[in-house]
Amino acid sequence: MRVAVLGAGYAGLTLARKLEGTLPDGVSLVVVDERPEHLVQHELHRVVRRPSLAAEITVDLDAVLDCEIKQATVTDVAPDEGTATLDGSETLSYDVGAVCLGARTAYYGLPGVREHATPLKRLEDARDIRERFLALDDGDRVVVGGAGLSGVQVAGELAEMREDGVEVLLLEQDDAVAPSFPPAFQSAVHDALVDVGVTVRTGTGVVGADADAIALDDGSDLSADQFVWTGGIEGSPALDADRPVVRADLRLGESTFAVGDAARVVDSDGEAVPASAAAAIREARVAADNIGTLVDRKRGDAGGFGPRLTQYQFDVPGWLVSVGDDAVAKVGPSVLTGRAALALKTTVGAGYLGTVGAVENAVDLVSEELNLDADGTDEQ
Repeated sequence: MRVAVLGAGYAGLTLARKLEGTLPDGVSLVVVDERPEHLVQHELHRVVRRPSLAAEITVDLDAVLDCEIKQATVTDVAPDEGTATLDGSETLSYDVGAVCLGARTAYYGLPGVREHATPLKRLEDARDIRERFLALDDGDRVVVGGAGLSGVQVAGELAEMREDGVEVLLLEQDDAVAPSFPPAFQSAVHDALVDVGVTVRTGTGVVGADADAIALDDGSDLSADQFVWTGGIEGSPALDADRPVVRADLRLGESTFAVGDAARVVDSDGEAVPASAAAAIREARVAADNIGTLVDRKRGDAGGFGPRLTQYQFDVPGWLVSVGDDAVAKVGPSVLTGRAALALKTTVGAGYLGTVGAVENAVDLVSEELNLDADGTDEQ
């Protein structure tokens, strides 16, 4: 019997690590990812300002997993049939599987945005953003489109890097930054952005772009010497760019689950779950239980009744976002900023690395975070 985990982001790696310790003997586990390493996505913005952090936020899969790892691109999934197509031609069959392919940057068909903006999904993106920014001159402007957590964080990094005379402008079509989060958190994030020198413009949508300017939904054009796009997500090409809705048991097909940003999850209370690393990690634990239940049933180790699957309930202790050398944290009803929030952010990042077995990376990350120059720039 074979269990397949398609994708090794937050959901996939957490799930695979859990399954390695719970699958019975005689059940094989295969993990498929297009890259040989896992990227700690929520720290990616740091690489824009501090390239040396790249080593700390990438984890070789073969160093933290003890199962079959296939480096390939999943190009199609048939969740009811229990098959996945790899690299457009190879068929991978599985008895129970999980789609953990994450999400891609969405451009919504906006003319010119894909061609003229840089997303922030890969290390290559962070390096490209850095190189373009360092080439700007006095009086130039960089525009970050989308004020979700990724947009807020990259805008903060750029503001800390900027020379006098270079403007960092953050655009958001909704009426507040961090629009999916509670008002107190939004307000603290807005204040932190302004304090670090970011120009914040809300209630302004992007409708197109060219090499010199961004077209806005009010009919005006905004000049831009650099354009970074963090305006939203869409599903994996293997799912036709869709993020299918799954209920609280995370079941996508007869023997296939969807975990993390690959799907739009509705929890046991009927609430939509926001796309986030915290949710993906917690969903993976539920998926591991449910995969174990189906494996037992297929092996004949369960009774004759239908499988009773664990239901996911969205519950995270709070939210964290860095804004340059500052940070904002919401823990319960409290909103923290400054050193307390920064310490919490570092602890969460290192803690996650520890849970996936990358202890050395965790130690190095803390060391990097605590050994900054006085001006907050990378020592290297």
